[in-house]
Amino acid sequence: MNTPTPAPERAVPEQIHFPEQLPVSERRADIEAAIRDHQVVILAGETGSGKTTQLPKICLSLGRGRRQRIGHTQPRRIAARTVAQRIADELNSPLGELVGYQIRFNDTLSDASAIKLMTDGILLAELTHDRDLSAYDTLIIDEAHERSLNIDFLLGYLKQLLPRRPDLKVIVTSATIDVARFSAHFNDAPIIEVSGRTYPVTVQYLGETEDRDEGVRQQIVEVLNDIERGQFGPRGDALVFLPGERDIRELAKALRHNERLRVLPLYARLSQAEQNRVFTSGGAGMRVVLATNVAETSLTVPGIRYVIDPGEARISRYSVRSRLQRLPIEPISRASANQRMGRCGRVAEGVCLRLYSEPDFEGRPEFTDPEIRRTNLAAVVLRMLELGLGDVARFPFIDPPDAKAVRDGYRLLEELGAVSARGRLTALGRKLARLPVDPRLGRMLLAASESGCLAEVLVIVSAMSIQDPRERPADKQAQSDQAHARFQHPQSDFLAWLALWRHYESQRQALSQNQLRKLCQREYLAFMRMREWRDIHSQLVIACRQLGFRVRPQLPEEEAYEAIHRALLTGLLGNVAQRDEGKQFNATRNRKVLVFPGSGQYKKPPPWLVAGEVVETTQVYARQCAAIEPDWLLRVNPHVLKRHHYEPAWQRRSGRVMAKERVTLYGLTISDGRRVHFGEIDAAAARDIFIRDALVTGNVMKPPAFLRDNLALMRSVEELESRTRRRDLLIEEESLVRFYDERLGTACVGMTSLIKWLKQDRTREQHLLLKREQILVRDPGAEVEAQFPPTLHWQGVDYQLRYQFEPGRENDGVSITIPLPLLNRAPRYLFDWLVPGLLRDKCIALIKGLPKSSRKQLVPAPDVVDAALAELTAEDTDLCTALGGVLKRQRGVQVSPSEWQPGQLEDFYRMNIRVVDAAGKLLGQGRDMAALVAEFRGGETPAATPQADSPERAAVERWDFGELPAVWKSRAAGLEVIAHPALLPETAGVAIRLLDYPGEAALAHEAGLVALAIKQASQLIKSLRKSLLAGNELTLAFAAVEVDRKQLVEDVIAAVAHQHLRGMEPPRNEAAFKAWFDTLRTNWHAETAAVAGQIGEALTAWTAARTAATRLGSQDYVDSQQDCWRNMATLLASDTVRYAGSEWLAQYPRYARAAEHRISRLNGQYLKDQKALQLLTPWAGKLEIATKQYPGLLRLSEEAYVYQWMLEEFRVSLFAQHMKTRLPVSSKRLEQQWQQVQRWMVDNPR
Repeated sequence: MNTPTPAPERAVPEQIHFPEQLPVSERRADIEAAIRDHQVVILAGETGSGKTTQLPKICLSLGRGRRQRIGHTQPRRIAARTVAQRIADELNSPLGELVGYQIRFNDTLSDASAIKLMTDGILLAELTHDRDLSAYDTLIIDEAHERSLNIDFLLGYLKQLLPRRPDLKVIVTSATIDVARFSAHFNDAPIIEVSGRTYPVTVQYLGETEDRDEGVRQQIVEVLNDIERGQFGPRGDALVFLPGERDIRELAKALRHNERLRVLPLYARLSQAEQNRVFTSGGAGMRVVLATNVAETSLTVPGIRYVIDPGEARISRYSVRSRLQRLPIEPISRASANQRMGRCGRVAEGVCLRLYSEPDFEGRPEFTDPEIRRTNLAAVVLRMLELGLGDVARFPFIDPPDAKAVRDGYRLLEELGAVSARGRLTALGRKLARLPVDPRLGRMLLAASESGCLAEVLVIVSAMSIQDPRERPADKQAQSDQAHARFQHPQSDFLAWLALWRHYESQRQALSQNQLRKLCQREYLAFMRMREWRDIHSQLVIACRQLGFRVRPQLPEEEAYEAIHRALLTGLLGNVAQRDEGKQFNATRNRKVLVFPGSGQYKKPPPWLVAGEVVETTQVYARQCAAIEPDWLLRVNPHVLKRHHYEPAWQRRSGRVMAKERVTLYGLTISDGRRVHFGEIDAAAARDIFIRDALVTGNVMKPPAFLRDNLALMRSVEELESRTRRRDLLIEEESLVRFYDERLGTACVGMTSLIKWLKQDRTREQHLLLKREQILVRDPGAEVEAQFPPTLHWQGVDYQLRYQFEPGRENDGVSITIPLPLLNRAPRYLFDWLVPGLLRDKCIALIKGLPKSSRKQLVPAPDVVDAALAELTAEDTDLCTALGGVLKRQRGVQVSPSEWQPGQLEDFYRMNIRVVDAAGKLLGQGRDMAALVAEFRGGETPAATPQADSPERAAVERWDFGELPAVWKSRAAGLEVIAHPALLPETAGVAIRLLDYPGEAALAHEAGLVALAIKQASQLIKSLRKSLLAGNELTLAFAAVEVDRKQLVEDVIAAVAHQHLRGMEPPRNEAAFKAWFDTLRTNWHAETAAVAGQIGEALTAWTAARTAATRLGSQDYVDSQQDCWRNMATLLASDTVRYAGSEWLAQYPRYARAAEHRISRLNGQYLKDQKALQLLTPWAGKLEIATKQYPGLLRLSEEAYVYQWMLEEFRVSLFAQHMKTRLPVSSKRLEQQWQQVQRWMVDNPR
């Protein structure tokens, strides 16, 4: 036992007065005897008995408190202060001398104080430095019926302490108390019961309303009116109990119209000045005190005659499952109801008006559940561990807490890092226990010291330890909100405390005490709470410095937002929430919460927030909120996070098996989808995935030597399967998995671990090598290479072949790769023959697709095909035609071309043609060679990719580039490519380009030569452009036929130049070009003038035809007229004029006169004209279709050129028979000529 140094005896009045009217004075002798003879006394005194004020005086008269003190605990600070004042007044001693009180940060004690009033929390705190409570010789535990956490802890501790302190007297008292239980707790301590009230109290049950909100409020208003009218007795002051501050404000608002009432609120958050108004009697009007259950015990509000009890109160309850501190409004117990009743009848007869029924009262529990059964026990567990009081489960509580609550307390401390998994106090826990705050708040301070933001967090934590000092009077809510708005932070309510602290500190240092008090009043700040805030802050600063933490004397100018809130998160992990919809949030432990309307985050809630507290009132609210990032939660306390891993998969780039990770914090997902190394989580599963998806498939960035060899061997077998279109040559995947599984070390879960394992023993790689006989189920034979060759040879080029066995896929079957520059040289029909290994099956499929009449003559199909293939050789001819010819010779079966159905075969029976660029990049693919050729021609001559030494150049002004070869060889995609250089007219001038197709190159070169000649003879050309086809008559003609003179002049000039190229090899060197150009320039003017004269004559005739047509009317003989004008437009088109040649340009006047003759005769011979038009149209249509499908046909094919002018002569013979034709022409002759055109097109495919 720790006995202090004896102190001198205190001066105590010799005569102590005990009011005779108090019941406790009547039992004074019994009480004194019990205290003298027993260590513990249980005093059951009814309300009004005077036990609270008289017991300390009785102990004082027994000689207690002389050298040590008489400790007297109260559950509330307001009670400790008022009771101390009352006892001091009865002892005629100033407060602070014989009687003093100590509450949090307010101490009026002196050395002369024999009686010490205090809250039970103050006495509990003294255990940390005085385990035996040696400062006291007597302890009075008042209002024990409230069974607060502190009271239950004190009673349990005192039971353990009393054997060590036989000199210590303990008096447990309350107005309504479970006497037997307390007596049993203290080993059958004696019980003294004291009668109650001085004046009788009448209880009236008024019944309850259906609406327990508006209805109760209105009922109270009506009852107060009845009291004022004297319905329940003489008019007197009333005390109304209400569940909370909001209810007080709303009822006060409802009563403000009644000027005869003086309404006074009373609740814990009220300033001391406003509380003092309640205890000061006097003033006009009937006093109506609206109080929470703070007025239920100890306090005696003077002059109270009536108590109105709605029978409800906010009871704090903690849910272990949801970790939620709830404040639901619940019916009070019978003991609490009787306590409320005892608030009247102190000075006169009283009336207690209960707003519920008597059966309801009788059915209620006798006592309120002790706080230890409805609160979080983390602080209790921490305190007991620090004091070494043993296991919580074995501590002598009157009502031991539920085992779940104890485990929950340990879990919270474990989450904070204060206790180990075995429940032992950690080094961090010992630091937490030394901090005079809640463990969660203490954890924030420890984290802040590590993050360098301790100064800021000290301010915030001390603010969270007190009631909010920002006052919000009911009648000045808007003004107070406006005054407090400047302290708000756009993202954090916690940082609002820092703003308020800076403001208050600057004013505190600049103003006097009185001025500061007035400032607080103007700015709606509770002065005493601001002082309390500073006091707590000072105490925490001292505690932190004692722990060795460095605390800055001033706050930094800029807050480290992330560091501060990550420190706060260490104690508030259970209060994290993610926004769901609107202002609703999904919080931890499957809770739905709303941001409290008073929060600065209410209007614009962030995606993620942390709350200082989550409380359930009318709804579940998150108070004191701040925006956070979910990533912070991953680093705050990893031990409390739950991680779920899913979708493990091999990742080629990292060389590891990676899995997606979902991280949850108390059921709330804070991270999802992040990839983590699965080998560290489940090595066995990761190893299996590594074998299957990396080693077996070869999906590795840098395979080791054994894997390269194995993959090459497997690819060779897979290629055999693709060639032979079989899937039974390579062993199954499971066999390969077993092969690696039997040989690989258990630690091989990825490439890094595999390489490390291989380096440990160089011989291990040899055991991992596969042999051909191990993976080849059956050998297809040596003839596979010949049946399925790797290349296809054609005209000196070896085209690469690729085999794929993937039915339904685009590249199924045989694929041939053709560089775009070689597309023009590729065979058109050879690809239909596929490769020898597939040709037989294709031919069988073709025969099976024939109509039944032909098919039944060719059975059995395999034998028929084998015989036919003995005569067939693959060549660039149509396969169906060749096969049909052999079948006719061998079997006498005539198969018409229309009976063959190659388009109905499966895709793999047709070669897949891959077109690539020079670098090997795929440009397109398909199984129709003609379609691919058409696609990549695109209506224009595609240019080959230029080489570094290419003859290509732009902006050619003269022939200064030497010899221009007709063929240019280069390489593309590994193959030799032949291109054709040519001069080419472009928008910006003349250029040299490499072209793919020789025919188009020849045509382009001619056009380029003409363009270069025109460029070099600029003065001559300028003169011709001005003089040709000029004059008024021709101007009218151009307008009539709607032809552009400028373009036609250009065409006539170019036509003469093209005429000079006819019959000669186009120049490809400077000398040849000069010779051709000199001849052209000499004759250019004269020949151009002659051609222009012929064109002018034709224009005059066509103008006459237009005039004749005008006389017919635009709607008459429309089809005939349109045919005439279409023909005129064709003859005057640039491509026709430029390349017609002088012999046919000379016929233009005749063709125009024939048109004029036709138009003039339409009025009388329209039917004859229609018959002639019907005869002409099919022949003209054939040429029109062919020129669209084969650009440049009329210039490339002499047969097509002749056919073109035969059509014009045929037109003359049909519509102007009196004019002679230049050559014999008829339908039969046209048919013969057209067949020659078709043969040329077949021999010269695009």
